[in-house]
Amino acid sequence: MPFAVPRLRPVLLLLVPLLLLALPAWRHWQGPLLPGYRIEARPLVQRVVASGEVSSQSLAQVGSEITGVVARRAVREGDAVRAGDLLLALRDDEQQARLREAEAALRQLQDSDRPQAAAALREAQSALNQAERELARRETLQARGLLAVEALEQARQARIRAREALNRARLDAAALAAGASQEQLLRQRLEAARAALAKTRIHAQHDGIVQTRSVEPGDLVQPGRVLLEIARTDSREILLPLDEKNLAPLALGQHARVIADAYPERALQARVAFIAPAVDPARGTLDVHLELLEPADFLRQGMTVSVEIRTAERERALVLPHDALRQRDGERARVLVLDAGRVAEREVRLGLRGSALSEVLDGLQDGAQVLAVDAEPGRRARLQPLALPAAGTE
Repeated sequence: MPFAVPRLRPVLLLLVPLLLLALPAWRHWQGPLLPGYRIEARPLVQRVVASGEVSSQSLAQVGSEITGVVARRAVREGDAVRAGDLLLALRDDEQQARLREAEAALRQLQDSDRPQAAAALREAQSALNQAERELARRETLQARGLLAVEALEQARQARIRAREALNRARLDAAALAAGASQEQLLRQRLEAARAALAKTRIHAQHDGIVQTRSVEPGDLVQPGRVLLEIARTDSREILLPLDEKNLAPLALGQHARVIADAYPERALQARVAFIAPAVDPARGTLDVHLELLEPADFLRQGMTVSVEIRTAERERALVLPHDALRQRDGERARVLVLDAGRVAEREVRLGLRGSALSEVLDGLQDGAQVLAVDAEPGRRARLQPLALPAAGTE
């Protein structure tokens, strides 16, 4: 045994050079290293990514119902207002005068005209009573032959006039009574005067943010002119002009993630609420509206946002990077694989398509080696593994 090592040493010294010479030849026989992927199953999300802007479903245009001069402006762009807040005040001298006039007319009815009518009614009733007594006295005298017929006729005419006067007094008193036609008319005039005065104060109809203003104190305003625009705070949405090529996977109710360029650290959750029925032929886009699912007071009208819409997802899918696909045609594509150390061409059927990965439905098995570069089918080659895109970047 002590002599075994010395005897093997020459053999080892001979084998080492032979192995060093054989290894390159073996590698050359195996073929060159080509970059590619060893595919595997992993979660896959299909997304549509685009840019949009903050918009509003309800943008109220505020104007004046009457012609007038602006006395005061209470808000400016960017101000938050609540329903009932004063926005603009117009000069109200004329409306105030008409209101005072209507109030005075109603007071005159209550304090003067109505008592006078009641007094006139009592006086007319008394006059009729007196005329009837006088007529009865003259009829007695005429029956005794002590009074001429002409005097009796005069008494009868006097009673007729007294009765007509009483009827007129009753009508006047009825018209001036509480709740009667005259009071209703004056109260309607009073309400009209108050309504005209109220129109000189322009108030917010709902909570919102002032977007634009085109009026200053001293301006003459008229009905039909837009003075302010207010976006309702509870109607904010995201307007997304989406390329028509992304329309196929899109559907109402899909979940979306919104990030404002000005606030990249604040991601908002939203959902697809509306898809326009027609494509804009000039831009090749269609409008998609996203409904925000949480408050976002920091958003401003017209602010640019980045949107990511989840159109589909798989918990486990056999995935392949896009750069490994050749001659893609819809759901079909061709790939180059290593089969028993040789390059072979395969046709695959694709499913979901992410931003970097596509789902392989048919044509490949888990663990298949797919090349990321062109190579001649049939030649020998070895795989230089590349890392698949990390989860979340698919």
